[in-house]
Amino acid sequence: MADRLMTGTEAPGFTLKDSHGKDVSLASTRGRNTIVYFYPAASTPGCTKQACDFRDSLASLQAAGYEVLGISPDPVEKLAKFAATEALSFPLLSDADHAVAEAYGAWGEKKNYGKTYQGLIRSTIVVDTEGKVAVAQYNVRATGHVAKLRRDLKIDS
Repeated sequence: MADRLMTGTEAPGFTLKDSHGKDVSLASTRGRNTIVYFYPAASTPGCTKQACDFRDSLASLQAAGYEVLGISPDPVEKLAKFAATEALSFPLLSDADHAVAEAYGAWGEKKNYGKTYQGLIRSTIVVDTEGKVAVAQYNVRATGHVAKLRRDLKIDS
């Protein structure tokens, strides 16, 4: 598992395909605060709840100066279906080889039903306008996470 990111360090750069097959890079968000959240799998109950919470909060997050990027190991086609089904209007990015998740410390050992395996760790990293890590949260819960993040960032409803 890669080291977890620490507040104040440079956020690793990346360019990934979005649900439309277009390249999206972290560099393209420079000058704006960016919430980069990692989720295990599109269209699963927890990931759907979390994505819809971000969707429902998107206008107020953007009004407060934040962009949202969701990253999972899903292929572009699955992300496109997920975005269409749930009316998600922020970029969903495909990290099929989980290289970006590893760079962000969001890939590692997990335990589920007594089995240990390597997988995506639900995580949220807030990158500031200068490309530095402002907030790094790991092992977050799908339900209630966006509300907690909004409180942590002092964003009103």
